[in-house]
Amino acid sequence: MHALLDLIARHQQGEAIGIASICSAHPIVIEATLRHAQRNQLDTVLFEATCNQVNQDGGYTGMTPVDFVAFVHGIAQRVGFDESRIALGGDHLGPNPWTALDPEAAMAKAEVMVAAYVAAGFRKIHLDCSMACAGDPEPLPEAAIVERAVRLCRVAEATYRDVGGEAPVYVIGTEVPVPGGATEAIEGLAVTTPEAALATIQAHREAFAAAGLGAAWERVIASVVQPGVEFDHHNVVDYQPAKALALSQAIATQPGMVFEAHSTDYQTRDALAQLVRDHFAILKVGPGLTFSLREALWGLDAIEREWIAPGSQARLREVALTRMRDQPKYWQRYYHAQGDALQIDLQYSLSDRIRYYWPDPVIEQAREQLFANLRANPPPLPLISQYLPHALHALRNGFADADPLSLVMAHIQTALDDYHHASHPHDH
Repeated sequence: MHALLDLIARHQQGEAIGIASICSAHPIVIEATLRHAQRNQLDTVLFEATCNQVNQDGGYTGMTPVDFVAFVHGIAQRVGFDESRIALGGDHLGPNPWTALDPEAAMAKAEVMVAAYVAAGFRKIHLDCSMACAGDPEPLPEAAIVERAVRLCRVAEATYRDVGGEAPVYVIGTEVPVPGGATEAIEGLAVTTPEAALATIQAHREAFAAAGLGAAWERVIASVVQPGVEFDHHNVVDYQPAKALALSQAIATQPGMVFEAHSTDYQTRDALAQLVRDHFAILKVGPGLTFSLREALWGLDAIEREWIAPGSQARLREVALTRMRDQPKYWQRYYHAQGDALQIDLQYSLSDRIRYYWPDPVIEQAREQLFANLRANPPPLPLISQYLPHALHALRNGFADADPLSLVMAHIQTALDDYHHASHPHDH
């Protein structure tokens, strides 16, 4: 984790460098990220898991923190990527999965979770206690948020001292939507004010000091704010530097700290680069990468329809949509359209609720059959060009081959290229 401290120090010394935080538990996205990092000779790759994805109860992935570490490291071993270059972060760590409980019970669960993350080897810890639990006032007062964050930091520090290894670094602040992204159409997105950002930092600084956590405060590397970037089902709110200018300048007064920007998915390459220059040096991305995965899988599905005999087709898209309709729990709170409009949202929404369905055994079996079909009968270049032009470009330039997995990873890596361009401008 010293790699992150070094990166923040270099940024504060004037280098326009940053890091992409990859928030995905999909094995193809993780493999694509590691192979992309190999090709670009990156020193550090940052993967993050959220409190809802991975926790001591399994989260929606079914993985505990130690499971997630083994999962990522297993892929790294297969790829031949040095595990010591992988940084692991826990995002929105706090009582969010248990807000139906009273505050004391929810925080007790959150303490167990934070300890499990640190014990498993996660060393970037986002302390997020902003959500109200049963009986709490809404919105939760900042004093309560800070008090609970300090409580979790104390657990993290005690755990790391027990298990050894590098000390954790911390991220504070919560001016973002709930984990998983915005649930409704965005109207009038407000940029965090400099006063609010600095007040949050000061409140945490004082509380850490009062709790005897001065050494931990030296490892607080970032605060999460809203720089004016977001997406909903159909639209992207693009970064407008002028609106974030005062906020950007505010963090420059805080030694050893940058801002962390969430929901940077779908921002343009130039916008991402400007975010890094404006000290939003940690760029979170998740749904944007699984959206690219889905684009590539739908491209292969379209190739299969034209290339493979009807009786042998996997029909992945059809299988996935049927399963989503039969098992609506991951999308029904978010998508309210009917008929054809719902069919569009299920597949193409930028919030990408379909990502929750890829582990479904029926859908995974169809994906495996699709890949097997196209391995047994490799499609011609013109069909790849028609449906996966980014992957064809990688294929023609020697960065991919005609295997379906390679084509899918090449398509995902097009999105990763934008983050690399923004975070490592000296490489271009």
